[in-house]
Amino acid sequence: MARKPEPKKTAPRGRKGAGVNDRAAEAAAAPAAETRSASPRDRIIDATMVLAAEHDWDAFDIREIAEAAGVSLAELRDAFPSKGAVLGGLARRVDRIVLDGTGDDLADEPARERLFDVLMRRLDALAPYKAGLRRLRPDVARDPLSLAALNQLTVNSMRYMLAAAAIDTAGPMGAIKAQGAALLWARVLDTWLDDDDPGLARTMAVLDKELRRAGQFVGGLNDLCRITAPFRAVFDRAAARGRSFRERRRSRREPDEGDDYAEAV
Repeated sequence: MARKPEPKKTAPRGRKGAGVNDRAAEAAAAPAAETRSASPRDRIIDATMVLAAEHDWDAFDIREIAEAAGVSLAELRDAFPSKGAVLGGLARRVDRIVLDGTGDDLADEPARERLFDVLMRRLDALAPYKAGLRRLRPDVARDPLSLAALNQLTVNSMRYMLAAAAIDTAGPMGAIKAQGAALLWARVLDTWLDDDDPGLARTMAVLDKELRRAGQFVGGLNDLCRITAPFRAVFDRAAARGRSFRERRRSRREPDEGDDYAEAV
């Protein structure tokens, strides 16, 4: 499976070196001076993920996040409206890493290959936070509201990942692709969280399988749209005529102000 050369800004894959847990530990143990020099938003995200790796998601609150990040509660409130919003900040950070590392090296490859590369680079960018994501995911999965919010967050990210792979995301079909990619990503992420092999062979196999299935589904959906296009055109014209007829009837029923005045006199 073709992989794009490593962008400099992406976290190291560690295929031949330390495992993902070691990389997460190294990220958590960053020098205090370096951590203090980061922006408040970045420090809050890093502190939250370290706490998430050490405690259940519901076992720590915003006060502990602020203390661990070295910010005041006011600064935390300015940066993020809630603890869950910090996960949105992490998603945007990872999106930026992937998008910054996207070029045209795979422009001549099939769409499936391009998206495979994008999503694998997304996993690489998430590697320092794997321990925290592994621990918080079951807690989030038990909360329907959190699941709904996480799905919307993932759909937004996937729209950008599809665009990075030069896959069209416009219109209703684009929305279907983004939601489908979010579901695909959830299944791949579940595998990745339990895959401690530095080569991520199991994760790549699942991603390849899911992309093949998604390609077949989208291909069938495109065929269905082409087949039903004439019928949809007829329906659209009939609906437009119906709206025009109702508007004409409504205009005839509504007397103008001059008529009302004449009747009153």
